[in-house]
Amino acid sequence: MAEDLKGVFASGLDVVAEELRQDVIEETKDLVEDLNQVLNGFRGDQNSAEEVIAAVSKVALTLRSQAGTVGLRLIGTIAHRLEDYMTSLNPRAGALPDHALDDLQVFVDRLEDITEGRMALDSDSAQVVRQLPTNVGFSELDVEVRNIEVMLVMLHGTATNFVRRELQQCGYRVTTVSTVFEAFQLIVQTKPEFIIISAIMPELDGIDLTVGLSAMAATRNIPLALITSLDADNDRFSRLPKNVPIIRKGPSFGDDLFEALDNLFLI
Repeated sequence: MAEDLKGVFASGLDVVAEELRQDVIEETKDLVEDLNQVLNGFRGDQNSAEEVIAAVSKVALTLRSQAGTVGLRLIGTIAHRLEDYMTSLNPRAGALPDHALDDLQVFVDRLEDITEGRMALDSDSAQVVRQLPTNVGFSELDVEVRNIEVMLVMLHGTATNFVRRELQQCGYRVTTVSTVFEAFQLIVQTKPEFIIISAIMPELDGIDLTVGLSAMAATRNIPLALITSLDADNDRFSRLPKNVPIIRKGPSFGDDLFEALDNLFLI
């Protein structure tokens, strides 16, 4: 009898979980429709660039949070990429870059494909994200964007922006993740070609993440590098796998980054 009750209880949880997923899908559909109206309003001079940026950023944050809670990984991954893309747009600039409106429409269209059933929820996230627009971060440089995904596991800030820009100027597709736990999930899903991890991170040491990724079968073949301002003789480095290069903040940053990329045949 007890085992039967456990089965009924488990079945009931599955039903509730599926209902929650369907609720998020329906809400995603409504939010996508709202975004289409916002983008069309901008095209018709009814919405300002600031209104577009605010609306899209809010939807991206909402979907990333809700989708992750109910296991809709593909929606959550696209929402994270959209949120990351929005960091390149300045709400105080008064205008959107020429490419931005078309880029945002691509994100909206992919989410719509999912909610309308044209794209399966279990589609390969790694393939999907490589078809999304990249956060270029600048428009004045004529740089050919390579189909090479680089993930920065770093807190948002001036140093991160600098590293990101250096990589973007080399043509890499760069995304930033500011927590170790979210990075772990996205790394498994999107399989970047290169990951740069900050040695000091909240919640879990960046060196611990590096050690873990190097040991697991699903991630051990992904090239990693550690970025740090710690002294070279710091005891923490004793745990670092020998094949993980160290990129030091400061005067040697450019040389360290170039050497790491060159050794990994990414240049």
